[in-house]
Amino acid sequence: MAMIETPAGAHVPGDADAPGLSERDRAMLAFEREWWKLPGAKEAAIKERFGLTSTQYYQQLNKLADTEAAPAADPLLVKRIQRRRAGRRRTV
Repeated sequence: MAMIETPAGAHVPGDADAPGLSERDRAMLAFEREWWKLPGAKEAAIKERFGLTSTQYYQQLNKLADTEAAPAADPLLVKRIQRRRAGRRRTV
């Protein structure tokens, strides 16, 4: 399993208020919030940081967005994930 890292100094809003999140959950939210600041392709960063394919990552991210703890940690990010998912469902 790949080591999970967050960018130096990364802060997940509401971390202390979201005890239901694992370290991996927090890392995924932090990554999704700031991946565009990182060099290289997102898919490669997902593989390197989480040891997942893009499909697996997005499945887990969507599952995480549906938990009660995720919106407490970062409500704006979770809403964005849910809107993006809803938009894809409408186009299918």
